[in-house]
Amino acid sequence: MTAMIDSVPATDPVARDDLTAGRRGFLRSVGIAAGAVALAEATGPASSQAAPSAADVFNFALNFEYLGAEFYLRATTGEDVPAGEVTGTGTPGGVTGGSPVPFADPLVRALAVELAQDELGHVRFLRAILGSVRIARPAIDFAQSFTVFARAAGLVPPTGTFDPFANDTNFLLGAFILEDVCVTAIKGATPLIHNNEFLEGAAGLLATEGYQAGAIRAFLAGRGLFTQAQQISNLRNFFDGPADTDQGIGTAANPNLFPQDANSLPFSRTPQQVLAIAYGSGNATPGGFFPNGTNGAIR
Repeated sequence: MTAMIDSVPATDPVARDDLTAGRRGFLRSVGIAAGAVALAEATGPASSQAAPSAADVFNFALNFEYLGAEFYLRATTGEDVPAGEVTGTGTPGGVTGGSPVPFADPLVRALAVELAQDELGHVRFLRAILGSVRIARPAIDFAQSFTVFARAAGLVPPTGTFDPFANDTNFLLGAFILEDVCVTAIKGATPLIHNNEFLEGAAGLLATEGYQAGAIRAFLAGRGLFTQAQQISNLRNFFDGPADTDQGIGTAANPNLFPQDANSLPFSRTPQQVLAIAYGSGNATPGGFFPNGTNGAIR
């Protein structure tokens, strides 16, 4: 049976530190603790890896804009990104899973429609600026990836399923899995971009993704989904390595709508850390949202 998070009785908000305390032990119990070791081995010292070009970085981002556009378009219209806008270099792939969400709240529906428009606009912007070197859309999985993530995070039982297209709340939780990662990915990539045109584009993408992530966090807080958001944050934090940087949305008494570091800036993730989350493996083994891996030089 598909998990319907809306039907789960509300739980008392739990402080972030309390939820964080048991993270490592819980995740070991679901069989993914080895991912942290594999991630450390896969990333290695930063100095041992050649810096990617600005085009490489933008193509890396394009993988995730394809992902976001397909998610939100399917949630609102049931349609794909138009066929003429997913071609390019690398191995093209289809999209599995997803369907229009039966939205009950008109504000959540309006949010989803705007997100779909934004992400499709980002796909078009990146494809235009990359020109002939733009990548094709890789294979994307919505049929199994969210369930695997939700089981590992504890959103559903070990044999349960999670459908982010089932209702408003599930949709918001699915969007939360994706959007915070996009913000930290773009923030982490900006030091690699030296071309002014590309840098301005990256700044624009970061600003929009930040608006989107903040709106999703506010919607989740408005529904009292503090515990569920922290479970998702815990899993992202586990996948991307030993540092405790990912942040949930706090508690009802102390909400955390704008995650930031000591300087009130969003934190950064390396491409390897981003892939560790997107692949759902804690390392560079393709899977999760990208069953065949991403396209481009960074994969």
